[in-house]
Amino acid sequence: MSSQETVRRKANTVGENPLRLEAEKAKQVIEALNTDLADAYVLYHQLHKHHWNVEGAEHLEIHRFLQEAYEEVEEAADEIAERVQALGGVPHASMSALSDAATVEAEDEDVYDIRTSLSNDLEMYGDIIESYREHIGLAEGLGDYATSEMLREQLEDVEEHTHIIDHYLEDDTLVEESATH
Repeated sequence: MSSQETVRRKANTVGENPLRLEAEKAKQVIEALNTDLADAYVLYHQLHKHHWNVEGAEHLEIHRFLQEAYEEVEEAADEIAERVQALGGVPHASMSALSDAATVEAEDEDVYDIRTSLSNDLEMYGDIIESYREHIGLAEGLGDYATSEMLREQLEDVEEHTHIIDHYLEDDTLVEESATH
């Protein structure tokens, strides 16, 4: 780490933005987006954990789905952070700031069966869907149509993953249970 420190922009501040969104409006959108960013990283890590630990007959399909899901969450987080910056804000980047801003809670370090893991993911996705819908309305109401559109597009992906997880959790399967002798 460099011994010379020059702070260019302090965290939790809002500067002017080239998008001509008033500072007070930008501040509200930035706060919402930093929450979405924090929630995205909690979800990212939980999906990654489940990707690493999935076992069983359907391992490969679920393993691949979870990788696709966490990669899309990571892309969304990057897009959110860049929007925060464009609005004159500072995106949360430290683990403590992300943890403090998150409204969702990750499961603990233990490894659970895949049904429990996916149920936990489904619950977190549901909370994030509700937050996105609220933040879409906020951005729209403040005249930040681009942020609203970005969140709408991300919401489609979040809802699609939620739908897929819900299907995984159904009780219909082609996998036969092994008979005990």
